Amino acid sequence: MGVIDRATLRILADHAVAGAEAMGWTLLRTAHSTFVKETEDFTCQLLTPEGLTFASPKGLGASWFTGLDYGPAIAMIEDGYEPGDICITSDPYSGFVATHAPDTHLWKPVFHDGAPVCFVGCHVHNTDVGGAVPASLSRTLTEVHQEGLRIPPMKLARRGVPNRDLLAMIATNVRLPAQNRGDLNAQIAAVNTGERRVREMIARFGADTFKAAMPALLDYAEHQARRVIAGIPDGDHAYADYADEDSPGGKPCRIALTARVRGDEVTLDFTGSDPQLSSSLNMPTGGHERHALAMVGLTLVLGTLEPNLLLNAGVYRPARAVLPPGTVMNATHPAAVGMRSLVCMLSQVVTFGAFARALPDRLPAIAAAGPSLVNVKTSDRAGRGYMASIGPVGGGGGGAAQADADDGGGSFSGFIRNTPVEITEAELPFRMLRYGVVPDSGGAGLHRGGLAAEMEFQLFAPGSVVTARNRDRSVFASPGILGGLPGGCSAFTRISTDGAVEQLGNTDIVACGPGDVIRITGSGGGGYGDPFARPAEAVLDDVRRGLVSAVAARRDYGVAIGRDGRVDLAETARLRAAPRPASADFLTLCAARREFEAVWTPDRYAALTALLARLPVHWRSFVKHRLFEAVTAPAGPDGGGADVDRAFAALLAAHPELRPA
Repeated sequence: MGVIDRATLRILADHAVAGAEAMGWTLLRTAHSTFVKETEDFTCQLLTPEGLTFASPKGLGASWFTGLDYGPAIAMIEDGYEPGDICITSDPYSGFVATHAPDTHLWKPVFHDGAPVCFVGCHVHNTDVGGAVPASLSRTLTEVHQEGLRIPPMKLARRGVPNRDLLAMIATNVRLPAQNRGDLNAQIAAVNTGERRVREMIARFGADTFKAAMPALLDYAEHQARRVIAGIPDGDHAYADYADEDSPGGKPCRIALTARVRGDEVTLDFTGSDPQLSSSLNMPTGGHERHALAMVGLTLVLGTLEPNLLLNAGVYRPARAVLPPGTVMNATHPAAVGMRSLVCMLSQVVTFGAFARALPDRLPAIAAAGPSLVNVKTSDRAGRGYMASIGPVGGGGGGAAQADADDGGGSFSGFIRNTPVEITEAELPFRMLRYGVVPDSGGAGLHRGGLAAEMEFQLFAPGSVVTARNRDRSVFASPGILGGLPGGCSAFTRISTDGAVEQLGNTDIVACGPGDVIRITGSGGGGYGDPFARPAEAVLDDVRRGLVSAVAARRDYGVAIGRDGRVDLAETARLRAAPRPASADFLTLCAARREFEAVWTPDRYAALTALLARLPVHWRSFVKHRLFEAVTAPAGPDGGGADVDRAFAALLAAHPELRPA
């Protein structure tokens, strides 16, 4: 294979991306489920013979798996590949390609002159794959066996002939067999489209040029990534954030990151993140130092700093992740992993937070951690059952140095599209009452944090069930930076027909009766910069548009709105001249987080991390909970690390089986 000149490589890059996008459009136009055809939770990839992604769509489908490595799964097909073969997997612990059971991955070899020249692959998130709950996912689940049908890497088709036994097994184990089969057929159509597009490229450019292009495209993306990383100040840039609960009614779940930048390379060290949980928030990365789930945040940071970044596995080469085994970032079998998306989104939050410390003039404040993904299972008057995704309820982005944040869809996983109300009401027997943004939910700042979205709907059948995956940020709001204020918290509410209002917090599955109304509110993004520095006319414009109330304009921005609907210049000048506490910290935290971190300081977390690492994995979550219950007083000047050791010594006295054998 010869060397490809830069112009030819650029042309081939565009052709490869177009091929991946053609796969995506095929999948989008032929899928059956709303979650694929409207929400766009799918990916398509062109893969090297080793299984590395060398081309992904731009602006189509999910952005999490742009560097996905199918290699381990490809290698698990023991009898090799023939033309017409299509392979499948959905098991998160077999090859670590699928990341929870609803994600079904397909890949197909593309042959030329009797030998495979590359692979094409895709995945969709199935609305339901069986398991303990409708839609298969809930943080209440405790082991992977509860999360639905898992398919280890195997052949779905041999030389073009479908594996009908496997298809029958899938249909038997899921709640929506026709929908799942429709989406699977769409995936088959997508990989066939990808195969055709690769053949067209080979016909146009020649097989040798195409083969040379694959590693060259990875090299090009690596060069871009190294150039961006080299522009980030060297140092150890750290940030930690929390999920409200590590289990239903549990304790906060910490994700910690130290980004160690050295020249044009970076290590993402997640040491200090919480132990593997007894709930389903765990991430199945297998400890692979460039696993796609661990690298999503870095891809987004680099893509923010270099909008023309080529999205493929080469972006990951200058980076490695440290993923301690037996933690939420690297769970071991049989840990439940269905809600890994919540922790993955928090890993993106802490990645942005760490790099924002290094580049505060180029990266935004902390966005909402992610949208709630809402599914409804209900029935019509004739008793016919229905289940569908009704769309995400997102949060706001973080305010940036240059501009306000996006409202409603600016959170992590912002690639997830909303489902039009007309589609939802056509597919489900229910009524949408409200779908909009929430005033005053964005963090105040020189540049405002994005507002949260809110959805309210009514159900009419007994036995209806609503699942709201990834519920979070009802306690710990997204921080502001450089004087910007935190965003608003999320909420989940059920209003019964008798008018009773029940706050559901981070519950993610709720049974509903006829006439019940469900209201789901996202969280707001943090603000950037001093709110009192925001031009008064910009605040007035927010008030007129219904984004900020007059009360919040006065309280948070120091802007008084007169009865005539205009800025009261004299009162505004008085408000803004009044003394205010200086903002000494880079972050502005909500009250709940300040209170929590007064107890669980960095020193206490360091002591906790060190002792948990010495314990068997199955003890770690238990011990963490007992220590959180024992250590409740604010730390003293020494940081309080010794308090954790003393509490653990008392726990050992009660549980001598914890002592090493």
